[in-house]
Amino acid sequence: MVGFLKRRRWLATLALLSLVVAGLYVIPEGMLLGIALVLAVPCTTIAVECSAALAASRSGHPREENAPDEDEDKSDLRYTVIVPAHNEATIIERTLAELPVGATLVIADNCTDSTAEIARNAGFQVLERHSTDTRGKGFAIEYGLRYLESDPPEAIVIIDADCRVAPGAIAQIARRALATKRPVQSLYLLDSPASPSPTAAVSAFAFLVKNRIRPMGLAFLGLPCLLQGSGMAFPWESFAKARLVGNCIVEDIQFGIDLAIAGTSPLFCSQARVTGLLPSTGAAAQSQRTRWEHGHMQTILTQSPRLLRAAITQRRLDLLALALEVSVPPLSLLGLLWAAGLGLAIAGGFWLKFWLPAVLLGAQGVLMGVAVLSTWAQFGRDRLPLRTLLSLPLYLFWKVPLYLSFVFTPQQQWIRTPRDREVENR
Repeated sequence: MVGFLKRRRWLATLALLSLVVAGLYVIPEGMLLGIALVLAVPCTTIAVECSAALAASRSGHPREENAPDEDEDKSDLRYTVIVPAHNEATIIERTLAELPVGATLVIADNCTDSTAEIARNAGFQVLERHSTDTRGKGFAIEYGLRYLESDPPEAIVIIDADCRVAPGAIAQIARRALATKRPVQSLYLLDSPASPSPTAAVSAFAFLVKNRIRPMGLAFLGLPCLLQGSGMAFPWESFAKARLVGNCIVEDIQFGIDLAIAGTSPLFCSQARVTGLLPSTGAAAQSQRTRWEHGHMQTILTQSPRLLRAAITQRRLDLLALALEVSVPPLSLLGLLWAAGLGLAIAGGFWLKFWLPAVLLGAQGVLMGVAVLSTWAQFGRDRLPLRTLLSLPLYLFWKVPLYLSFVFTPQQQWIRTPRDREVENR
């Protein structure tokens, strides 16, 4: 009996050791394979969207070279342009010069400069809002919305106070929003400074991929896009029902997702162009990128599962496409994650003799790299010369502290990006 018990103890110990050894072998394999499969989602999404954008460009659909007719502003369409502005005295006069005076409402939000006075002197209607406890673009737009409720327009257009608007662009997106009963996002790009640094040039190209190439590919596939913050048009009915999230640092993305789940997914209109300016100073650029990318990563964590659940319960392909779109991290972060994953997979291949994750990640890298380089050759060579493209590792290194700060001190509140003139005058 004693021998039997000793034998059972020995067998149990052997079985436990076998499980530990098997676990040490299987778990790393499973983890590496899991990393490869998770990264396959954003890498494949990027590749498909870029390829579709190339196909759209070669087929002439949409015809991005065709500017809207300037006479379109003379239609009987009743729309209101809301311009949220917080201390924009240095730049708002240039923006207002391109907007219709009688159809524009400026929201001077918690301003301590002459923003409101400049807008009034130019003949624009101005609302001043003072509430230091509720600061942010979403709260400002909500304030304007409540003011318009007594005599609402047919459509609402949102233009940031630091943007330039192409002739006819506002009327075009407002008209399309009314015709489709859906939100419409214009082509919103950032111009590089006169003499951009390598990091600024790469950043401008990344913005081009995010705001032009990927939405263009989605439109070619008949799929919705995300809202981008400026150059957005909404039918009054849908805009009034789903309000902007005032305390969200990427309220535009959140608002577009809310509208999509409610049944009105945003559309992309590449012919209507709105342009901002990429900050040239390091402090302003860092502030802007931190807000955008921390907000983007928070959206991935919170909204991708929400969109996926809604896509399943509502059985809607457009919501599934948006879930995949939201799941794509910033290009620089995706590149860092892919490189780290490939390094681990190669090490695991030598250690475990299990090369499938490395093969999958290598294929993803080739697929994504070819797609991005092809779109650079088609759309981005004027913004990002080849010699500057070689500085991409420096750009990735510049972004590492930003991503580490998201882990330890994520930005939770809206902070306005300093304008270059303000930084220079400090």
